[in-house]
Amino acid sequence: MQFEHAIDLLRRLIATPSISRDEAAAAAIVEAELLRWGFEPQRKGNNVWAEAWAHDAGKPTILLDAHLDTVKPNAAWTRDPYAPTIEGDRLYGLGSNDTGGSIAAMFLAFAELATTEQPYNLILLLSAEEEVTGVGGVRAVLQELPPIDFAIVGEPTLLQVAVAEKGLMVLDCTAKGVAGHAAREEGVNAIYKALKDIEWFRSHCFERVSPLLGPVKMTVTGIEAGTQHNVIPSECRFMVDVRVNECYRNEELLSLIRASVECDVQPRSTHLNSSAISLSHPAVERLIAEGCEPFGSPTMSNQAVMPFPTLKFGPGDSARSHTADEYICLGEVEVAAAIYKRVLNNLKIEKLQ
Repeated sequence: MQFEHAIDLLRRLIATPSISRDEAAAAAIVEAELLRWGFEPQRKGNNVWAEAWAHDAGKPTILLDAHLDTVKPNAAWTRDPYAPTIEGDRLYGLGSNDTGGSIAAMFLAFAELATTEQPYNLILLLSAEEEVTGVGGVRAVLQELPPIDFAIVGEPTLLQVAVAEKGLMVLDCTAKGVAGHAAREEGVNAIYKALKDIEWFRSHCFERVSPLLGPVKMTVTGIEAGTQHNVIPSECRFMVDVRVNECYRNEELLSLIRASVECDVQPRSTHLNSSAISLSHPAVERLIAEGCEPFGSPTMSNQAVMPFPTLKFGPGDSARSHTADEYICLGEVEVAAAIYKRVLNNLKIEKLQ
């Protein structure tokens, strides 16, 4: 597969709307492209994957993953988000940076690596529903794949290597009071009860601080209470965004929070855990040797639902994601593809299962 073919694939994907949960047309494009290059793609929902060669159960398995879906274009676009346009080294279009550049680079690396026997099995996955962490995305596919021993998740990292990533919990909290008339000394004001807990969420510092991701960060991001001016509110509801470092699992942190506040705390989910990989992992060591700086990423990716060692690496800049007039630099894609190939060529990793 030539670089020009990869960029043509990327342009076709940009021109094909693929909002989360509506990626069928994009999935058809990558499925056909894999067939064109002699692979045998498989598909579940809008997820498409292929193995580079016949599976060998005695070898470890490496997964390359990049997501097909995009967010909706925002109103600030000055261009047609679905019209791929090249100006100089920049390719403009929705999903070009997040994460079309990684798709193109991974396609190039996958096709090249497939021509040579490697000490591992290799799977390329083009996944759905990443932007909404949907159940029809990676989580639906992992059960269909052989056991994975290591994965590279393609995301815009400025060609640096994310060796840790923050997890997420969204908490719905409810403080209970007793209704009464505001003109009299009666009732128990749920807002006043909530204030104590809100202050705890604002100021509390958990003990374990990550050298890569820093402390756990909790932010109250919404509050709702009261029905009319003369009624003491019996209930105050507020939500909290919790960004979790790799020192805690979400379930553990939830228990600590519930033990510290009076309000009822209900998580919307607990499966979006933080992740981290050792700096001594062979793939990380190779990336560092390539000049890639290890860092901790505050943004989430498919790593959050992958229960095996992962790292995040790819062309582009996370700061361009979800912005108007999104673009990827063609040079970034070419460099990323070359690094993927060099890092993965003859890479020896442990078989975990």
